Amino acid sequence: MTTNSDAYFDEQFPLSAIDDFMIHQTADPIRVVASTDPRFFERYWCICHDDVGELLVVTGGSFYPNLDTAEAFAIVNHQGQHRSVRAFRRLGSDRMDLRVGPLHPQILRGMREWRLTLAENDWGISFDLLWRDTRRQIYHAAYSPLDRSTRGRQREVTAGFEGFGTAVGWVTVGGRRIDVSSGSFHGTRDRHWGIGRGVGGPAMQMGRRHKAGWIGGNWIELADAAIWGNTVLRKFGDPRPGMGKVAHVERRLRFEEATRIFTEGEIDYTLDDGVCKRVRFERLGFQTAYMRCGMYGGTPEGNIFHGMYVGDDVVEGDHYDVTRAEVRSGLIGLDEHHCRIICDGETTTGILQPLEPDAYEACRDGKPGWSFL
Repeated sequence: MTTNSDAYFDEQFPLSAIDDFMIHQTADPIRVVASTDPRFFERYWCICHDDVGELLVVTGGSFYPNLDTAEAFAIVNHQGQHRSVRAFRRLGSDRMDLRVGPLHPQILRGMREWRLTLAENDWGISFDLLWRDTRRQIYHAAYSPLDRSTRGRQREVTAGFEGFGTAVGWVTVGGRRIDVSSGSFHGTRDRHWGIGRGVGGPAMQMGRRHKAGWIGGNWIELADAAIWGNTVLRKFGDPRPGMGKVAHVERRLRFEEATRIFTEGEIDYTLDDGVCKRVRFERLGFQTAYMRCGMYGGTPEGNIFHGMYVGDDVVEGDHYDVTRAEVRSGLIGLDEHHCRIICDGETTTGILQPLEPDAYEACRDGKPGWSFL
């Protein structure tokens, strides 16, 4: 999407309108990022779901300043009908404009409220959701190991924060409008930036094969512990500082025989305060977001990876019936399963995200912390 302001600022490169704000941290203009690595990215991601296992919404987007590309996606799975929209454009000069095609997220209050919208499109899904954060976000950074492959240099740093929250608004699927409220629609989100493993596909991986997410994501908001990956997030105003950590994880999982896709399991989380949480996961029907449709690991049909140039102002999508085993088996990769969550007498819903079929193979091979249920 090229605007008049983009053309206007071309003659003032590398300056842009955001440079007029009093926000600089270095002597560089905002359009110039610290690293020349083409995989440098800024990314948002959010997943919302009901508590009955009928509606699952995932949306996200990325900017790649060194590639001058922007992309965004939305996935809606309603009762096993898995629909996706993906959009692409040149990044241009206005880093404040998050719109990409029919997707238009807006930051209403930083780290508190977002508005997530998807306009009508050819794939029969749209939404208008007001997201509110409910857990304290804490900055942290992940670094790659310093070894011979990096020649002792730190080259892959990803940083950011995560949180839990609720959403209100509506979602339409195939012409049917579904109203959602904060009491029935909730989930999690993250904001990350840095050097993105997997950006640009295999061609940009510098000779190394990354299996992003192999250890598996999990997003569980219990009354006394909100577990996000290996962290424990606390409510705003909690007298305890910062966040807690998950010290150890033991997984016992079960899979579909034909597809090797997760169905149920138990995971023991040992927290840094010594408390052990045994959590039961039960996948709700076929309510999974297959993230290859969001470009994680290459799209199912076009093999489009994050950061790849697709074209200016391109919008595409797909529709799969994931109640069919042969369809599911063609989509597996980084998969977000909507699950019933049972722990210490409490029942809620959340997300388990294994990389498949790697999770099955880890259980089969008896990797530390992995076994069959």
